[in-house]
Amino acid sequence: MSKTPSQARPSTFRAIARIYPYVKPFRGRLIGGMLVAMGASLVALAIPLVLQRLVDGPLSSGDESQIWPAGLIVLALGVLEAGFVLSRRQMVMRPSTKIEASMRNALYAKLQELPVAFHDRWQSGQLLSRSVSDLSLIRRWLAFGVVLLIVNIVTIIVGFGVLFTFGWQLGLLFLVASIPIWICSILFERKYSIVARRSQDQVGDLATSVEQSVHGIRVLKAFGRGRTKLDEFSEQAEALRGTEIQKAKAIAGLWLWLLLVPDVAFALCLLVGIWLASDGQITVGALFAFFAAATVLRFPIESIGFLLSMTYDTRTAVDRYFEVMDSENTIEDPASPKTIGEPHGALSFNGAHFRYQDAGAQYPDLVNGIDLQLEPGETMALVGLTGSGKTTLLSLVPRLYDVTGGSITIDGVDVRDMTREELRRVVGVAFEDATLFSASVRDNVLLGRPDVTGQEADDLMREALDIAQAEFVADLPDGVDTRVGEEGLSLSGGQRQRLALARAIAARPSVLVLDDPLSALDVDTEARVEEGLRRVLAETTSLIVAHRPSTVTLADRVALMENGRITAVGTHHDLMATNDHYRYVISSLDEDDANAREEALA
Repeated sequence: MSKTPSQARPSTFRAIARIYPYVKPFRGRLIGGMLVAMGASLVALAIPLVLQRLVDGPLSSGDESQIWPAGLIVLALGVLEAGFVLSRRQMVMRPSTKIEASMRNALYAKLQELPVAFHDRWQSGQLLSRSVSDLSLIRRWLAFGVVLLIVNIVTIIVGFGVLFTFGWQLGLLFLVASIPIWICSILFERKYSIVARRSQDQVGDLATSVEQSVHGIRVLKAFGRGRTKLDEFSEQAEALRGTEIQKAKAIAGLWLWLLLVPDVAFALCLLVGIWLASDGQITVGALFAFFAAATVLRFPIESIGFLLSMTYDTRTAVDRYFEVMDSENTIEDPASPKTIGEPHGALSFNGAHFRYQDAGAQYPDLVNGIDLQLEPGETMALVGLTGSGKTTLLSLVPRLYDVTGGSITIDGVDVRDMTREELRRVVGVAFEDATLFSASVRDNVLLGRPDVTGQEADDLMREALDIAQAEFVADLPDGVDTRVGEEGLSLSGGQRQRLALARAIAARPSVLVLDDPLSALDVDTEARVEEGLRRVLAETTSLIVAHRPSTVTLADRVALMENGRITAVGTHHDLMATNDHYRYVISSLDEDDANAREEALA
């Protein structure tokens, strides 16, 4: 999701100043680096003073005995300047990397805290570009850009003062000739900041395209759509190239003035200086020192261009960073949380409503006044046609989304009155779309049990794998220590689903919500998994979305969902005998199940 900058933007200084809390622990070293860099600039400006005395003194009088001391002083000043430059780099590099790391950690923590609704709206590539390229730009600016920008501005101010000491006429001429640079720099900000923002947003969009193509490479190859995606990517890349060219043109326009104005100023000062020297108003040594000092100022003046562009890029990076950090977390822990103690697993939906909420948009209720009670240890199947709201209802239990009306309670405690850590310790989840992490099988299965280690963890893991019929892990190269590929794509769909089910079982929750966890399994494996689940579910309150009639047989009762409402609750046999819509849904499931069985046999 690309963001556009607000029309009423704060100043660049105020925008970048928002990173001060991250900079504060390291401000001493950064200020020290600036002072050292300032020392290097002042030493460089001191050299022309020595040269003036050398030209007007020993060189004019022919006293060779004074030349060597003056030369040694210039050499010493040069070595001192180099030492200052080296010290500046050493002082600012480590703090800048630590600031970048702290900001990246804070961003990652924020992304973990933000609700699922936030991630539904944002493109992953935009988040990736903010956490990598934008923070890298901020680090480079802290280590290099801000130091040189401040030091060079001070150097220019001090340098102009030095120029006036050699000849006020030349100094005034050089100052007046430099005015176009400052005017151009002000105009440059207005134009460049807009283009810089567009460029960084386009980089995020490009990263999203790459990520989606890599994750969906099997689909693209299967449908032969690689060329289409390549054409789309090329269009995005071309748009980014055009924006980068606009940036380059803006910078080139500034550089034109930064290079032209000093050269014109040098030429004018040379003509006027020669005339003043011939007229005896300044000495030859003063004229020589003036141009030596002006040469020292040439880099600070010319560097203003790329330092300003880096500063405006950084301002945009800071804006993009805080767009995420300022995002409201609508699912937070309560100020005074309640605990269940020893959970029994009584799950109750009390007039529960849910609708997606977005600024300026009204969405219909996906869950519309659900009243449903599950007794401790009861297993309930949730059935309904596609789009009836089953998966959404399950997502409300662990607070992946919050109800927009009514409440959900566990053992009489509203889930919103519990800390998220406590709630998700009580509630275990397995989704139809099984997501695994690029880690070992062991780490994936024990994801929800960081509290167990050693032999206890091994026993828990193997029991969960046994119930989920995930014996295939023994045939993997390193067994349970085998690292699965990104999102588990090195495994088959059924293998991923069994590991995800094992993960939910290993969490030992009091309430288990399963979103059709057996859809990718063949008939025989499904039967064995169901047998193992019966043992687990005997002590766990379970709400299972069923897309197969065989899954319904796991349940003590069945809830029929229709258009976001629960329209009937009872045993499978009672509903088959009394509810026409339930018979229609089951017949649809039978048809889907038969097709799945035919595919499995084929």
